[in-house]
Amino acid sequence: MYIKKILWAIALIGLVISGAFAYYIYNAMFAPNTKFNNEVAYIEVPTNATYLEVRSQLEPLLDDIDGFDALAKQKKYTTNIKAGRFAIRNGMNNNAIINSIRSQNLPIKIAFNNQHTLADLAGRISTQIEADSLSLITAMTDEAFLNKNGFNKATALGMYLPNSYEFFWNTSAETFRDRMLKEYNRFWTAERVVKAKKLNLTPNDVITLASIVHEESKQATEQPRVAGVYLNRLRINMALQADPTLKFAAYQLPKYQHTVIRRVLNIHKEIESPYNTYKYVGLPPGLIAMPDLSAVKAVLNPEKHNYLYFAADAKRIGYHKFAKTLGQHNNNAREYHQYLSSQGINK
Repeated sequence: MYIKKILWAIALIGLVISGAFAYYIYNAMFAPNTKFNNEVAYIEVPTNATYLEVRSQLEPLLDDIDGFDALAKQKKYTTNIKAGRFAIRNGMNNNAIINSIRSQNLPIKIAFNNQHTLADLAGRISTQIEADSLSLITAMTDEAFLNKNGFNKATALGMYLPNSYEFFWNTSAETFRDRMLKEYNRFWTAERVVKAKKLNLTPNDVITLASIVHEESKQATEQPRVAGVYLNRLRINMALQADPTLKFAAYQLPKYQHTVIRRVLNIHKEIESPYNTYKYVGLPPGLIAMPDLSAVKAVLNPEKHNYLYFAADAKRIGYHKFAKTLGQHNNNAREYHQYLSSQGINK
């Protein structure tokens, strides 16, 4: 009888221990373990991160970090960290969290436009993916890469077509650059290459001219007409005389850095630079800013006309008046200069 009681006691103790262990396992694996109020929180795990780095991001989001630690160790996550951007949903249990941060790297949308230099672009992209601006600018200006793919430092910015793209957050600088090259090559279909050739332009030429068109006019409906003017000038070997190229040339000089040129003056036309299209006939060595795709398409599909001149329209700011003769143009330009003077814009 006494032995039976002992056996029953042992059995009961075993049941209690088993129940406690089962309860512990349940809590460790399947009980909700989040303490934030939003529907979802995100963590960004850097390349080669340690478990402690991941833990430091998780700790503010979890009720029981110690329970998470125990399960993470049991599931060998602590020695198999994956880089990327991961979602932690409100009410998730430890098991689901580990599964998410181990295998569910989320793609993100990145976007860029209106970047004036590769450095500007690198800075913009570095706020959206893991790669920092220094590694990005190094990859973007790598001479071996540029030479292999038909670019140089003056034309390199033209490879980056403004749009929205999907990447993983832990994308490296080289991976970003190489993907942009693929997008550039995808844009330059056989049809577009043929259109460029008919205009006696290379793809790099098209992007360079598009950058001037875009700086002249942000109006997509007007850009084909502006492109037509410059193409007419190129056709007859006439200087482009594009004010945005003068501004670009000026901004390369110490005296004009950290300034804004609102009015192009005769002194600017004397700047010695291959980007001074008042001095030198033809296209400048490269683009002066990142053009919108609308400007690129405007160059490839220009309006056919006989205009050789245009000046900003004082009555429709943002638009231009076009002229076929120098006399007509001088009248239009005089009207706009009078408007600038009336606004106190003298430089």
